[in-house]
Amino acid sequence: MPANARKLLHGGSTGHSPLSMAGCACAATTGGRKAAGVDPELKDANRKRLRRIEGQIRGLQKMVEEDRYCADIITQVASVQEALRGVARNLMKNHLHHCAAKALQSGKKEETEAMYDELLELIYAHLR
Repeated sequence: MPANARKLLHGGSTGHSPLSMAGCACAATTGGRKAAGVDPELKDANRKRLRRIEGQIRGLQKMVEEDRYCADIITQVASVQEALRGVARNLMKNHLHHCAAKALQSGKKEETEAMYDELLELIYAHLR
């Protein structure tokens, strides 16, 4: 990764995560970054999905406590993982439409390269 892109991604001494400073549409605030342009329907869908996932997790805890058959628990774990991947896909779509699009269309080489690096890292590290 070029040093200038790494600097944008790592944000120096700002205390943000390594992926926090690719020049995107997210607004930095004292409480952390906030996404700009979040689709209200997408946000609502993600909240509903996360509440269902929370229920699935409670169900998994109960299955473990009750010594349920391991294969049944594993099947439910896979279901939760797929549900979480669905939330991640929605978040990635929003990120591409707003944050990444702004950075990639900026015409600024450093900002564009930093966003490419951020997207690659997201894909390889989080969306497997």
